[in-house]
Amino acid sequence: MPKWINNCDLDFNVTFQQLLNKKHALDREVTSVVSKIISDVINKGDEALFDYTRCFDRFDLNPKNLKVTQEEINKGYFECDPAVTEALKFAYKRIQNFHQRQFPNNLKYIDDHGVSLGQKWTAVKSAGLYVPGGLASYPSSLLMNAIPGLVAKVDRLILCTPASMGKVSRQVLAAAHICGITEIYRIGGAQAIAAMAYGTDTIEPVLKIVGPGNNYVASAKRQVFGQVGIDNIAGPSEIVVVADGKNNSDWIALDLLSQAEHDPAAQAILITDDRNFAEKVLKIITARLKHLDRGSIASESWENFGAIIVVDNFENAIPIINSLAPEHLELAIDFPTQYSEKILNAGAIFLGRYTPEAIGDYVAGPNHVLPTSRSARFSSGLGVLDFMKRNSVVRINSKSFNSLKEDTKKMANIEGLDAHKMSVKIRQRK
Repeated sequence: MPKWINNCDLDFNVTFQQLLNKKHALDREVTSVVSKIISDVINKGDEALFDYTRCFDRFDLNPKNLKVTQEEINKGYFECDPAVTEALKFAYKRIQNFHQRQFPNNLKYIDDHGVSLGQKWTAVKSAGLYVPGGLASYPSSLLMNAIPGLVAKVDRLILCTPASMGKVSRQVLAAAHICGITEIYRIGGAQAIAAMAYGTDTIEPVLKIVGPGNNYVASAKRQVFGQVGIDNIAGPSEIVVVADGKNNSDWIALDLLSQAEHDPAAQAILITDDRNFAEKVLKIITARLKHLDRGSIASESWENFGAIIVVDNFENAIPIINSLAPEHLELAIDFPTQYSEKILNAGAIFLGRYTPEAIGDYVAGPNHVLPTSRSARFSSGLGVLDFMKRNSVVRINSKSFNSLKEDTKKMANIEGLDAHKMSVKIRQRK
């Protein structure tokens, strides 16, 4: 059974803290295994990729089939159900439209001392996209990872994804075709992350790696950070649904299950001010789990990590939400905007009774690659800026130099840096 919590109970703080602490840290065994995989890829290159693919994915990866051919990409697109390709194109346009509005402007101005100051934005030259392929096919993940990079004008985008029995999902290939991605490798897991970070005989390394994955992928991204940039360390999916008794209980039950079905370690939490409504939702979830295609996954998630929090009023839900810092937050209540303005920590916020998180996963427009494991307290979802760098630009003329030189020398004296002071002083002599 999911955990029941009431904010009016005397032991609420203890019980709630237990809920917060029930997270999924990368264990030492995973870290050790991934370290060896990365080392093998660095030292053996393609051969390590072949060995690990035979071991984990049970198919014969070799120099001839490591890279997906353009013919295979085209075939995946044209053999895909036309209704699916139309949906992918519809999603592409909406995601692209939203992310184009994130593109930053360069900055340039002259200050009171006559100094020209500014900053310019440039895209990273290359980026690697990781799209999971184990439990299901995720073309939406490809769209969400690729489109911000395309908008940022990254020169080279490559894709790594596990291949079931050597075959990459035709839906993923269709999404790649729509995005114009032609460099695709049928490898997954930590070995794919290592290959993108350090390169192999076949795969040229990239400068940034983005995309979700399992514990091994997350550990690999953590370990290669510094060699390359990464987006974040993604954990299991999370959703918090704040709902009052005016809602259709079936709607809310399915919203909770929409995240529970992702992963046995996913977390779905209902916050409500109506215990009777919560009881109805619980009964519906129990009934629905028997008929979901991924019911066993959702059941494990709901039983082990699900929770129902009853509050006396929704104002008191605000600090609870900010402490949870959920990946997804639905506010299915009256005046949702009023409450959303007080939410500091959430990856994405969905307002109103007709805004299910599921639409956000696919066609709303904002990115669905979001901070998990409470990291929404200090980070944001994937966006165009994740594929860009900014450079500051300074230009000082002789007149401006004279107005800045004395304070610069004073600061250099404070910090005991003689060369700093002398580099200014020598220009005075000239």
